[in-house]
Amino acid sequence: MTEARLGGEPIPGIARNAPPWGKTITGWIARTDACDIATLVLIAALVVIALCTFKDYAISNDEGVQHHYGELIIAYYASGFRDLDVFNFQNLYLYGGMFDIAAVLLSHLIPIDPYDLRHILCALIGIGGIGAASATARLIAGPRAALIAAVGLSVCGAWYGAMFNHTKDIPFAAAMIGATLFLIRIARALPAPRLSDIAAFGLLAGAALGMRVLGLLLVIYVGFAIVLYLPRALWSDRRARRRFAIESSLRLLPALLLAYAIMVLAWPWAALSPLNPIRGLLAFSEYQYPIRTVLAGQVYEMANTPRLYVPIYILIRVPLLTLFGAAVAMVFALLPDFSAGAGQPRRRDIALILLTVFFPLGCEVICHGPAFTGLRHFLFVIPALAVLAGIGLGAAMTALAARGRLAASGGLAVVTACFLWNAVTLVRLHPYESLYYNSVVGGLEGASRRYDLDYWFNSMPEALNQLEAYLRRTEPGNTMLPTRIYSVAVCGERLSFDKTVTLPQLHWDFRHEWKESEFFIAPTQMNCDEDLDGKVIGTVERLGVVIAYVKDRRALVQPVATATR
Repeated sequence: MTEARLGGEPIPGIARNAPPWGKTITGWIARTDACDIATLVLIAALVVIALCTFKDYAISNDEGVQHHYGELIIAYYASGFRDLDVFNFQNLYLYGGMFDIAAVLLSHLIPIDPYDLRHILCALIGIGGIGAASATARLIAGPRAALIAAVGLSVCGAWYGAMFNHTKDIPFAAAMIGATLFLIRIARALPAPRLSDIAAFGLLAGAALGMRVLGLLLVIYVGFAIVLYLPRALWSDRRARRRFAIESSLRLLPALLLAYAIMVLAWPWAALSPLNPIRGLLAFSEYQYPIRTVLAGQVYEMANTPRLYVPIYILIRVPLLTLFGAAVAMVFALLPDFSAGAGQPRRRDIALILLTVFFPLGCEVICHGPAFTGLRHFLFVIPALAVLAGIGLGAAMTALAARGRLAASGGLAVVTACFLWNAVTLVRLHPYESLYYNSVVGGLEGASRRYDLDYWFNSMPEALNQLEAYLRRTEPGNTMLPTRIYSVAVCGERLSFDKTVTLPQLHWDFRHEWKESEFFIAPTQMNCDEDLDGKVIGTVERLGVVIAYVKDRRALVQPVATATR
């Protein structure tokens, strides 16, 4: 019997003694690139980590209303379209509810807290987005680029930190990069793409549109792809160019129809009029609420942020190695003579990925749309940046290898060290990985009070736990049978507080005036911690930077008779 081989060398005894499934695994390993194996191991590890840590992440400000929106959509369909509350619930009708519908339906089937379920589901989708980015990089530039893209996105705090409770932004971003993967596969085969690729693109485009109207970008990308992938042989033949464009468009029409059908199922308001998605897009361009944000220490209303607000946040929140790799990919795409010596990745594919990054950013800058909470609404460009980084760094390492083993080893060491540094930083930030800032602004310390940090007060549970620990230490008697009840003023949303609090004497702010509350917990975001004075009895810190304060105000407030509540 032939022995199994790994890298061409026999593995003694394995083929002889291994059971049939062992032979299958050994054969698969022998046939599979080491970078592909490493990527799969990384994805599996991320799943395990997500399942072990999902409870560490707070309920975000948006989750309560989003979950209820999902319930209203289901009620709308269950009532035979008679329950119209879904169209009157704040401004949520302007969004699709794809994720929220899935979360609500699954919560009826799986006996788990619905918000824990949302976090698990969102994290798994986020990991799927990492897989899609990796697959896209592999399609363009091979297994090594795929591994680099997967690692780069995994250690990006803006992505990983949002992966559990940004339950609209992460699923939308994952759907966008997944649709981009299949759009490249389709574009390469135009004007006769595979039916399976068309179906996959339609499903993912529909999922994106079923969450945010910005999924319409994919329709624009389809048009660009048809032009970009026009065969060189047809450039001089006007009639052939027209025939190629028409034939390609007709082939892609079923995908767009499928996407539209999925969109209207997940977004009832979009079904009321074919123009409603466009109206929704225009509504968001004029979206103005009294929401403030901060950039370089300057506070802005969301409607008056600088045009470069989002690009600046990308520059300071994405790891520098990822930005460098993306820049290298641009060079390889724009300078064919330079890229020829390093394997010459597919320039059209890179151009399409570049389009998915720079087109939405360019629209934001030119149209000067409203912006707040950093790059949250543009998280969908981060996977594409990771793809570019994988391509660029992979090509750079190939170029270094051509200069000798020492240069190749040095390049590998630098890339590995940078990724390890980012990973260690995220571990130290846990579960506030979204607070990651790169060295352009001096990391978290340099960003503190100068840029958006804990905008959803994700540190509230930890701060509240510190308050409860303080009361257990200092309050006489049984804290579970309190003699009085305290009002806690919180610079955040109530849902996360109610889900976290365990001591019955602590209640969400119920005084007539906020300043009458006995305790105060707040993040340093927008200097909210300075709104009320008090004795500091606890702090939430990461990397030596305070991100939230816990204050005892009992010495400052007048005694107020407290009824049992």
